[in-house]
Amino acid sequence: MQSEKNPFSVILTKMIVTKEGKRLGFVKDITFETKSGELINIVVKDATPYTKNLNLERTQNNDLLIPYSSIIAIGDFVIVSEEDLI
Repeated sequence: MQSEKNPFSVILTKMIVTKEGKRLGFVKDITFETKSGELINIVVKDATPYTKNLNLERTQNNDLLIPYSSIIAIGDFVIVSEEDLI
């Protein structure tokens, strides 16, 4: 069985939550390595105050970045592992 590919538009604007249910914000954009196409980070829009507890990188525009590798699942929400963010 072939794994389903999600078009970018499906992920855009979804709420990002930890597996414990803490809201982190919404998907604004995704950064990727142009040569390999490997996804690197999710750019967060409307970051919640909870994100201050996490040691997240920021873009030049001061947007928060969540490593793509921390994503557990993408469904109604983008679910990330908080342990992978600290």
